[in-house]
Amino acid sequence: MLDNRKNSSTFAAVLENNNMYFDELALSDEVLDALWDMHFDTCTPVQEQTIPVILDGHDVISCAQTGTGKTAAYILPLLTNLQYDNHDPNKLNAIIMAPTRELAQQIDQQMEGFGFYVPFSSVAIYGGNDSGAWGTQVTGLQKGADIVIATPGRLLSQMNIYDIDFSDVKYFILDEADRMLDMGFYDDIMTIVNKLPKDRQTIMFSATMPTNIRKMAKAIMHNPVEVQIAISRPPESIRQMAVDIYEPQKDEFLKLLLKNCNLKKVIVFVGKKQRVKELARTLRSMHIDARAIHSDLEQKERDEVMLDFRNGKVDVLVATDIVSRGIDVDDVPLVINYDVPRDAEDYVHRIGRTARAENKGEAITLVSPEDKRFFNKIEQFLQKVIDRVPLPAELGAAPDSSVCSLAADDRKPSSKRRKGGWKAGRNRKPKHNRQASHKQ
Repeated sequence: MLDNRKNSSTFAAVLENNNMYFDELALSDEVLDALWDMHFDTCTPVQEQTIPVILDGHDVISCAQTGTGKTAAYILPLLTNLQYDNHDPNKLNAIIMAPTRELAQQIDQQMEGFGFYVPFSSVAIYGGNDSGAWGTQVTGLQKGADIVIATPGRLLSQMNIYDIDFSDVKYFILDEADRMLDMGFYDDIMTIVNKLPKDRQTIMFSATMPTNIRKMAKAIMHNPVEVQIAISRPPESIRQMAVDIYEPQKDEFLKLLLKNCNLKKVIVFVGKKQRVKELARTLRSMHIDARAIHSDLEQKERDEVMLDFRNGKVDVLVATDIVSRGIDVDDVPLVINYDVPRDAEDYVHRIGRTARAENKGEAITLVSPEDKRFFNKIEQFLQKVIDRVPLPAELGAAPDSSVCSLAADDRKPSSKRRKGGWKAGRNRKPKHNRQASHKQ
């Protein structure tokens, strides 16, 4: 399969509504059955454009913003290709790299769902576990789990201690490659790459395509097909707002917003972890059900917080940028930037936690006079002026006048993901007839 790569080319995806269904792609019956059970029917643009190229065996570099379904875009063809490859079941066959343990966990969870009907094993390799998890990771690596999902630092630590056989790895996937380079993982990634076979398929996903990403792609990829889905801009399904506010007014503004609008599953992003802890305590003192998540928490504690948030047991998640990328919670109606992020890309990834899947969402940023210059850079990056909402009169004077309203009756209801399987009027064919129907 890997011998059939063609010359480098670019596939440009048009961000329009499309009617391509997963069962129109050359995915295996077992993968399609899992998609059916999970009520996934139509592809997102990144899935439509990327899956066929991966199935054909090309190296791929895909630029797609968060929330576009990119994890499924590489897991689905990977699971299909593994079914048809000749490979040693006692050796590692695929490695997926992720920048954070949270993203590694998310990929592992999606692998479990999409791979429910395929006979492959996977192991997630990341730090912050107990000794039992470390043992499970070692066993998976040494006995040859089919798929390894790992953070670079943790996998390198295992490699430094144990003799790991990478000789049969056919697939190497890097998710959020730009984030990994931002976190200083370039040398770790290259050390791992040098242990892999030259004859492999390399797949890279990145929200941005800076020079260092292209440099790494040139070093580790062979004539990659480039899939450009969109430049890194927030989707139109996110209503972006900002409020000009003095620093001492922020906590009371949050109280009014969260209580008056009776919001659930809200994420509040804060720049520093110490302030995250303080703000979560402040909100709880205001009788708002808030929990904090940051790097000082043990992995088990972070898992518990995220599970409670996903299940609706926590109304407000106060977080550092540790959860701004790679955490898949579909029904977050509102993201609040308590502090203006210093980098425009971080802004995009923060607000990308809302309006995921087919939902709509809102994002509001609290802009203090000290942060105004950073917010101006974000607006320049977005090439738009973000609507201002007025500061409630009971909080006193605002730094600047505002023009928009955040009244409850002005809020747009969030659309829910359509459930219930395949599109009306399109009946799924039985397994043994499906491929035949495609040829007609």
